[in-house]
Amino acid sequence: MLVVALTGGIGSGKSAVASHLESLGAPVIDADALAHQLVKPGSPALLEIQATFGDQMVDAQGQLDRSALRGIVFDNQEQRKRLEGILHPRIRQAMEAWLEQQSAPYVVLVIPLLFETGQTTLAERVLVVDCDESLQIERVANRDQLPMQQIQRIMASQVGRKTRLAGADDVIENNGSLEALIEATNRLHQYYLELAYQVTNPNVG
Repeated sequence: MLVVALTGGIGSGKSAVASHLESLGAPVIDADALAHQLVKPGSPALLEIQATFGDQMVDAQGQLDRSALRGIVFDNQEQRKRLEGILHPRIRQAMEAWLEQQSAPYVVLVIPLLFETGQTTLAERVLVVDCDESLQIERVANRDQLPMQQIQRIMASQVGRKTRLAGADDVIENNGSLEALIEATNRLHQYYLELAYQVTNPNVG
C-alpha cells in the first residue's frame, strides 16, 4: 500500500485536495481531526494538558478551552513544544493504527505540520499543496475572518514555503480556479494508482 502525506501552508487548499481524493476512493485521515478527538472531555491527553498548563485550560463543561491554550502556546516556542509533546505522539500512534486497517491501493495522511513535527517517515511520498503567500492571506482572511496580523503570525509559525517545496515528492499548484485544482488532483490520483500498482506488482512489465 502506498502512503501519501499531504501538507501545505494555511489557506493553500489542503482540505479541498484531501476531500476530492477521498471522493475518488482514497482513504483519508486528518491529523487535525485526530487532535480534536484526542482532547475530548476526560481524555488522557486533555488531562495531561490540564496538568501541564493549568486548570484554566478546561472550561466548566469539561471541554478544552482552545482560545486559552492558543494564548499560552502561540507565541511561546517552548510551550508549543510541550503541547506538541503531548499530542503528536498520540496522533502518530492513532495514524499507525489506522494504517494497519487499510487495504486500498493508496491512502492519504493529511498532516498540516508534517515538516515541523518530523512525521515524514510515516509516508512514502509527500504531496505539497502550494500557492502564493498573498493568496494564502486572502483565502484565510475570507474564510476565517482573521485580522492580517494574526494570519501572518500563523504563517510565521509554520515552515517556509521553500522548505515545504524542497521536501515534496509531488506538488499541486493552487494559484488558479477550483476547477484547475480538481483537474490537477485527478491527474495525481491516477499517478498514485499507477505507483501503487507498481509497488504491489514489482515484477509486472
